[in-house]
Amino acid sequence: MIDYTGLQYKKVLVLGLAKSGVAAAELLHELGAFVTVNDAKPFDANPAAQSLLAKGITVICGRHPEDLLDEGFELIVKNPGIPYSNPIIADAINRELPVITEMELAYLVSEAPFIGITGSNGKTTTTTLLFEMLEYGQKQPLIAGNIGTVACSVASEATKEQVLVTELSSFQLMGTRAFKPHIAILTNIYEAHLDYHSSFEEYAEAKFAVTRNQDGQDYFIYNAQQPIVVAYAAKSKAQRIPFTTSGRAAEGISADATSIYWQGEYLLDRSSIVLPGEHNLQNILCAVAAALLMGCPIDAMKDVLATFTGVKHRTQFVRNWQGVQIYNDSKATNCLATKSALTAFSQPIVLLAGGLDRGHSFEELRDVMGNVKAVVTFGETGSRFIEFAKSCGVEQTVAATNVEDAVMYAAKLVTAGDVMLLSPACASWDQYASFEIRGDLFIDAVMKLT
Repeated sequence: MIDYTGLQYKKVLVLGLAKSGVAAAELLHELGAFVTVNDAKPFDANPAAQSLLAKGITVICGRHPEDLLDEGFELIVKNPGIPYSNPIIADAINRELPVITEMELAYLVSEAPFIGITGSNGKTTTTTLLFEMLEYGQKQPLIAGNIGTVACSVASEATKEQVLVTELSSFQLMGTRAFKPHIAILTNIYEAHLDYHSSFEEYAEAKFAVTRNQDGQDYFIYNAQQPIVVAYAAKSKAQRIPFTTSGRAAEGISADATSIYWQGEYLLDRSSIVLPGEHNLQNILCAVAAALLMGCPIDAMKDVLATFTGVKHRTQFVRNWQGVQIYNDSKATNCLATKSALTAFSQPIVLLAGGLDRGHSFEELRDVMGNVKAVVTFGETGSRFIEFAKSCGVEQTVAATNVEDAVMYAAKLVTAGDVMLLSPACASWDQYASFEIRGDLFIDAVMKLT
C-alpha cells in the first residue's frame, strides 16, 4: 500500500455499510482519518457496526440524522447504491463537500496499476475472461470491484508487480475524482439505471468517467460499433483502441467470420473459441486487447479461449444431455440480453422464459425468434410470453409453474442437436430473490435429467 497521508486527521463520514462501507471505514481508520459511520440498520442487529465500534470508529445507527453534516466532515464516502437524491448526499453536494465511493479510496492507496472495465452489458464476462488470461499468463492479477473482493481490501494489499482487474458500475464511477486506470474498457452503453441516474446523459457521463483522467500513457478500449461510444471516445486523452466484430479493421482489435486481428494483422483463429455469441465475441476482443497491452503471451490467451465456457448465469454452458446443449442465461433480465443469447446459436432452440411482469413489450425479440422451435414459460409474464411466441410462429408452447418445472417440460420438447436455453427476458423477483437463485435451481434441475 502507498504511504498515503492525504486523509490523515480529516473528518470523514462513511454513509451506508455493507461490504464496501466496512472496508472503506477500516481503510480510512488505518490512514489516520477521524471516521464516523452512519447506517440505517439498528446497532443491535448490525454486527458490522459493532465490529467497527470495537476498533474505535464512531458509529451512528438506526437513523440518518438531518443535522449529521453539521459535525464538520471534510469528505463523504458513500455506498455506491445510495442515490445522489438521498437527503444527506444532496445536502453534502449543496455544501460543496466531496462525495466519493470506496473505489476512489482503493485507487489512492494502490501500488498496483488498475484495469477498469465498465459498460451496460458484458462487464462481468470481460472482467472474468481477462483475469483468467492474465493469471494463465503469470501476470499476477487480482480481481475486485463489482465482482470479487471489495476494491479497498484488495488494493491495500496489492504490490506494484500485480495488476487490479476491476469491474465498475456507473454507481461506482460516478463517485470517482482522481481515479485513473492504466487500461480502461467501455463495452457498450444502453439506457439503464434511470431510477438512479437523473437522465441517460448522466448515466453515460458516469460510464465515460472510466477514461476521464487518462493520459497518453494509458489505453482506452472502446466499442467502435456504437456511435455514442465513439463520440465519447473522441474526448479521451488516452491511446484509443477501438474494437469491432464487423470485419477486419486497420486499427485496434477486430474480428471477421474466421479470425481475430490486432492492428490489422492476423492474431488468432476463432475456431477454437468455445464461448458462443456475437455479444461474447465483443467481450473476447476487449479481454484479448487488454491482455496484449499487459504483455500476456498469445498462447495463454488461446488456451483460455479454448476452455472458457462463460460466467455463471451468463450464457453459461451447463451440460450436454442426449445430444442437447444446455445453457443457463438467468442473468438475462431484459429483452436486450435475451436477444443477444438467441443470436448466439444457429441450432433449433427450446427457450425457457418469463418472470416479473413490469409491463414491457417483448417486441424487441421478434426478429430473433426464427430459431426458437418451442417456448416454455413461467412466472408472471408466462401467459404474455406465450401469446408473443405464438404471434412469432412458434407452434409449441407450454406454461410451467416455475423454472424447475420448466426444465421437465423442455426435456420432452428437445431432440439431439437442439439447444435448451434459459434466458428469461424478465427479472426474477416474482418467484425468486435473485437471478442467481433462479439460475442455480435451473442448473440443479438440468443436472438431475437422466
